[in-house]
Amino acid sequence: MNYRIPEQTIDQIRQSTDIVDVISEYVQLKKQGRNYFGLCPFHGESTPSFSVSQEKQIYHCFGCGAGGSAFNFIMEIEGISFVEAAQKLAKSSNVEMEVPEYSATEQTGQSKETKWMMDAHLLLHKFYHHLLLNTKEGQEAYDYVTGRGFTDETLKKFGVGYALNSWDFALKFLTKRGYNQQLLEKAGLLIEKEHTAEYFDRFRNRIMFPIHDHKGNVIAFSGRVLGEGEPKYLNSPETPLFNKSKILYNFHQARPHIRKQEQVILFEGFADVIAADGAGLPNGIATMGTSLTEDQARIIRRHVENVTICYDGDNAGIEAAYRAANILIQQGCYVRIAMMPDKMDPDDYIRSKGSDSFKQDVIGASLTFMAFKLRYLRKGRNMKDEGERMRYVEDVLKEISMLTKAVERDHYLRQLADEFSISLDALKQQQFQVYKSLMQKKDYNEQNRINIPNKPKIFTQALKPAYLNAERYLLAHMLKDRTVSEKVQASIEGSFIIEEHRAIATYLYAFYEEGYEPNISIFMERIPEQSLKKIISELGMLTLEEELSDAVLHDYMKQVFNYPKLLTIKEKEQDKKQAEAQNDYLGAAQIAMEIIQMKKELKQ
Repeated sequence: MNYRIPEQTIDQIRQSTDIVDVISEYVQLKKQGRNYFGLCPFHGESTPSFSVSQEKQIYHCFGCGAGGSAFNFIMEIEGISFVEAAQKLAKSSNVEMEVPEYSATEQTGQSKETKWMMDAHLLLHKFYHHLLLNTKEGQEAYDYVTGRGFTDETLKKFGVGYALNSWDFALKFLTKRGYNQQLLEKAGLLIEKEHTAEYFDRFRNRIMFPIHDHKGNVIAFSGRVLGEGEPKYLNSPETPLFNKSKILYNFHQARPHIRKQEQVILFEGFADVIAADGAGLPNGIATMGTSLTEDQARIIRRHVENVTICYDGDNAGIEAAYRAANILIQQGCYVRIAMMPDKMDPDDYIRSKGSDSFKQDVIGASLTFMAFKLRYLRKGRNMKDEGERMRYVEDVLKEISMLTKAVERDHYLRQLADEFSISLDALKQQQFQVYKSLMQKKDYNEQNRINIPNKPKIFTQALKPAYLNAERYLLAHMLKDRTVSEKVQASIEGSFIIEEHRAIATYLYAFYEEGYEPNISIFMERIPEQSLKKIISELGMLTLEEELSDAVLHDYMKQVFNYPKLLTIKEKEQDKKQAEAQNDYLGAAQIAMEIIQMKKELKQ
């Protein structure tokens, strides 16, 4: 079904929307000069190449080429239609917008099967939640969670529910509403009895934690057993909706707090996140019961640099925190570690010692990653043994040698010298030897990396031909100034050499003929081809002189005009050489005269 939003409504949304505010909900942006920069959300990178222009209301990634307006960004990042993007922007900008009553499947092109799976999850989630808060059947579960410090407000905020101690409650509940059993099994809500084509509920007699995707849709569940039993937590399996390596628990609710505080707290468990939220720390998230993945670390880094890891205080938690910290640092995060005392977990600590103590004595007293490493390297060592102490010192010197800041290296060397009564000069000498050894090993590895197949390519910015630069800057000025566009149209019309440039020029001529004033954001919304939008956003980010003189404009157009003639001259020169090789001196002379005449025309 086609639905056209009135142009007046789109203009109102556009005027009420700041692209920097929109993109900042998804990407941590920092201002550099006139533009804002961050890590591109559309491809993996560790160095920011994603640029946002507040002045022009566009974005462009110099890495992957993605670009567009605020509407394009929401469509791309959320995977939704223009109508849905407009609706989302209208809501955030407090603009009233009428939308047609047709399904999300029609809007997004989302498969009917996926839509059913999501609907089934949402319906079951609502009923689980109702059972916990409002029924006799859920009373025991309710008493259990409130006994652990959960308030009604918390239960509602996180949508906590209860699954009945029944083999077929969810099966009957959903099939009565028209859901297919095979589809429910594919969605992870039912389990098929082996070779019987009969099904039963996956979750029974469990406290149910809904898992949301980063848009806020319920896509899976994690069920904690009520009382004794194994497994303690049972999660939904991998499904078309749920990829646990790419989902972070509570991210959809924590994101605005992460953005505001410029910090995220990473926990191991759902109960820790919920307890921390109740303690006044709403910027907490958790992994899906597994170790932190690179995908999850990339998602975190796109939104924030500062990460505090707060895992359980037992050996497993310390090992997991060490691994997670290394992964986050590789993605460019600044990491601190909050140490839990007495092998406690955050949930237990908050319930036993209170919110203030947790915020001040745990999160507030978090260690730098280097300080944490020093404790980590001590684990299991007998520091009274001289050999063990020396091995510890050697390991610490390796870690110090990898620090990039001289002040940090000096700080930890002095700390080491004081603790073990070792000469600071001796430590510095040995640390320098360790550093040289590490650098030699690094150089060796880099030299031999060329023999590794599928080595990542390093792309460099090649010098562009004169005609290509001329076309790019002509178009950039045309996007900025209607008068320039009219002069170019009168002079060269569609005689651009690059096919995509011809298409952009054609669209731009039509755009101005319809009465629009220069506005690259509006222009891009009218371009159907995504490939052209990428080029336009790149052109929009070019630095231009305030006014384009007639002389420079003429020179740009001359470069475009002359390029085909230059190609013809090259062809003629080849023809001349061929004629000379065949001893056709008369023909060669005639071609030489043609070349001279063409070169004269180029100079005019």
